[in-house]
Amino acid sequence: MNSDSRPPKVAYFSMEIALEPSMPTYAGGLGVLAGDTLRSAADLGVPIAAVTLLHRKGYFRQRLDEDGNQREEPVLWEPEKVLEPTKSVVSLSMERRTVKVRAWRYLIRGISGHVIPVYLLDTRLPENSAWDQTLTDSLYGGDQRYRLCQEVILGMGGMDILRAMGHSDIEKYHMNEGHSALMILSLLERRLGKSDLHGVTEQDVDEVKRHCVFTTHTPVPAGHDQFSRELTSKVLGEERAAVLEATKCCPDNTLNMTYLALRFSGYTNGVAMQHGFVSQGLFPRFPIHAITNGVHAVTWTSPPFRELYDHYIPAWRSDNLYLRYAVGIPLAEIQKAHTQAKRTLLEEVKKSTGVKLEETVMTIGFARRAATYKRADLLFSNPERLRLLTRQIGPLQVIYGGKAHPQDEPGKELIQRVYHAAKSLKDSIKVVYLEDYDMRWGQIVTSGVDLWLNTPKKPYEASGTSGMKAALNGVPSLSVLDGWWVEGHVEGATGWSIGLDAGGGESPLETPSMYDKLELVVMPMFYGKPNAYAEVMRSAVALNGSFFNTQRMVSQYVSNAYYPEETSPVSQVPGEPATQPAR
Repeated sequence: MNSDSRPPKVAYFSMEIALEPSMPTYAGGLGVLAGDTLRSAADLGVPIAAVTLLHRKGYFRQRLDEDGNQREEPVLWEPEKVLEPTKSVVSLSMERRTVKVRAWRYLIRGISGHVIPVYLLDTRLPENSAWDQTLTDSLYGGDQRYRLCQEVILGMGGMDILRAMGHSDIEKYHMNEGHSALMILSLLERRLGKSDLHGVTEQDVDEVKRHCVFTTHTPVPAGHDQFSRELTSKVLGEERAAVLEATKCCPDNTLNMTYLALRFSGYTNGVAMQHGFVSQGLFPRFPIHAITNGVHAVTWTSPPFRELYDHYIPAWRSDNLYLRYAVGIPLAEIQKAHTQAKRTLLEEVKKSTGVKLEETVMTIGFARRAATYKRADLLFSNPERLRLLTRQIGPLQVIYGGKAHPQDEPGKELIQRVYHAAKSLKDSIKVVYLEDYDMRWGQIVTSGVDLWLNTPKKPYEASGTSGMKAALNGVPSLSVLDGWWVEGHVEGATGWSIGLDAGGGESPLETPSMYDKLELVVMPMFYGKPNAYAEVMRSAVALNGSFFNTQRMVSQYVSNAYYPEETSPVSQVPGEPATQPAR
């Protein structure tokens, strides 16, 4: 059977999916992970279809003034130019009225030739009211009512669109976070009939659980979507709201989307081993597994390193595990590829900001969502010690990037603190904050810096994937032991730790530990022992790049979550055998 014609058996729901740098259908890590997941699923031939919202105005375009004050602008794009329209239109009942939903289609073609359809839901139809037409405009925008209506469209509208598109053989429904959990109402209604929901039993719950998979990404209770019982009844109708209450999905008279997903999922996982433990503590009544995140290797590997791997490890694209053989690539070749990637980064920074950074200067990268727990300003805790490092060992330059949610005032203040620190240090350290950090910038920055810095407050880093992208390009990490780094850290081989262990809570030793590592280990090696530093770069590829990828991750979902008791319907991925791996 032709691999691109097999009907989907798995439906993957995500509020955001990063499909292309030019499409503003994502806000950050969750959407980038979703896109990487689907790209690897296409490479592996997994029969899957995906559902998300269109987001006509995107998340937002970030504008920063000279003091680091963030201003948001809508992102205007034309879906009609990049997406394929479908004829499918479905009707949803919300707030006692009918809302029409149509779908656009985007196709992801994998290296195996397998094609995955992604359906982007859209309410901008003339039959809908002016307000209803905006429901698929803004990602994570609006008030609670707007958000709940969006989640009805994603979960229940997505289920109807899949059926309208002829995908009637879906066996598993994968919720990437709880935003789509209302799909469970659709599954119950299909089983019982819309008029018989009041008779739902534990047997019905168990039957739905057989078909549902849930991935939770948030280790903070406040980060899980919750809606009042009153609003739930207003948007969904009293009968549906009563069913959610009867099935114990409304603790404290509140619809908790995470509880809904947990209650009705036969398999639930966190996104790193450490995050699995943390999530189990948050939700002790539910068994929670762990599948550590990854990144799509080909997408996040820079052109110079792609060429390098193609030459020395020809099978790496079809089987990322072959990146283990990077241990045999000559150090000079690693250094040459990195120099090319760094040159590209510095050229783009100069073009965008006017700031000229130096190719020979150690360049630190820190780019991620501007949330306070990520502590972007920790590097500047002791500015005098930073100045001393540059005087005694060598110069430093730092590249920042990241958006704060429009309603996250502490996150916006964090950006301002980075700006103020940069101004106070301008006599000794060049600091650049990239405006409107997105997937394109992510590809350039993670591959071009010399060191990736990560300073989250434990245990709030669910996984993190930016350091994985860096590792694929031979960029080692200096990071707090949280999220994926608990698994990826091999001291002095893949990078360096900040602090002593992976225990919970903020440690007063983290800041001095970060400075000690820079002063005593990292900077002296970079400036004084370039070959030793190149060995760490090479090991980061071989140990972390070969494992922390979505090819491995998707394979784990297939065998552990989708088809745990049978042979998985994954096609054999063709690839040139690595008959002569590097030695």
